[in-house]
Amino acid sequence: MTFAFRPLDPPADAELLHRWVTHPKAAYWMMQDARPADVERAYREIAADPHHHALLGLNDGEPAFLMEKYDPAHRELVGLYEPEPGDVGMHFLVPPTDTPVHGFTRSVITAVMARLFEDPATRRVVVEPDVSNTAVHALNAFVGFVPDREIDKPEKRALLSFCTREQFLARHPLAARGVPV
Repeated sequence: MTFAFRPLDPPADAELLHRWVTHPKAAYWMMQDARPADVERAYREIAADPHHHALLGLNDGEPAFLMEKYDPAHRELVGLYEPEPGDVGMHFLVPPTDTPVHGFTRSVITAVMARLFEDPATRRVVVEPDVSNTAVHALNAFVGFVPDREIDKPEKRALLSFCTREQFLARHPLAARGVPV
């Protein structure tokens, strides 16, 4: 699978994102009760934030997943760990579908990581999923994340995990040569 990315357009994409983030399978996104206007507002704030960015992942030109990257020295993890130069925080969401494709979510997280490491300044990706989200822990391990410790965020108990460029490329060596992952 080959994916493309485009910046999220909050007014144009809010309805689509609303369907994604309020679905029961997106419970860990913590927007279950959000209205479309709430989703648009949240993503307008991200679009205006120099330390947080949202992208739509496209599959054959159609929106297929959401990717967020953030600077953990300024968002999400401030005061919860000591950020290192080159740290980039990441969230991703694959919406539910009536026609699942085997391996799709693994392909998505691999493409997200490859996209983050396209930036030579990115040395390590940081994630902080809910400790009870075992499905995402398995996906994170698939691309090379190593759990560090549990941390208490205001909204959840999280598993702080890291993946260096070297750990990712050891799992996905073709990504270093620009081969679609």
